[in-house]
Amino acid sequence: LVSLLLIGIAAWGIGFGLISSFRVVGVVIAVGVFLFFIAFVGLIGAVKHHQVLLFFYMIILLLVFIVQFSVSCACLALNEEQQSELLEVGWSNTNSARTDIERNLNCCGFRVFYPNETCAADCLRTLHCRPCAPIMEEYSGMVLRFVGGIGLFFSFTEILGVWLTYRYRNQKDPRANPSAFI
Repeated sequence: LVSLLLIGIAAWGIGFGLISSFRVVGVVIAVGVFLFFIAFVGLIGAVKHHQVLLFFYMIILLLVFIVQFSVSCACLALNEEQQSELLEVGWSNTNSARTDIERNLNCCGFRVFYPNETCAADCLRTLHCRPCAPIMEEYSGMVLRFVGGIGLFFSFTEILGVWLTYRYRNQKDPRANPSAFI
């Protein structure tokens, strides 16, 4: 479900023109496809009682849990100063994201608006544009708490999946010969 949600959100972002950066969308879709493939491996392993597939599923799910738990904790632990620094680094390193932000938030410049610089926002016509940093900082804390909380929730469901896989992996296949070695 998480993989399909990631793929759907990326497609929705492209469809509504919220995101034009192919790298960002490509990474989100690639992560979604990877998670879908891992879930498929786990499903096949469970249906066929295949211990090797279940072992690899369990190990990869454990690694995904570690990464997701770490990123979720980092999202929840960032203070306002660190958020501001990250926003400024992101602003200065990507032109496509800058254009998307200016267009969607109707702002120009990061901390200061200069009327003679190029900007994709509609407010440039009236020359009454707000800088983008205060608007982004207003939402960044809320978004990081939301993403961190959702990531933390799903990371604990993943560790539950690892535990269940470990328990299920060591059971005998009911269709197998009872006298056969596991």
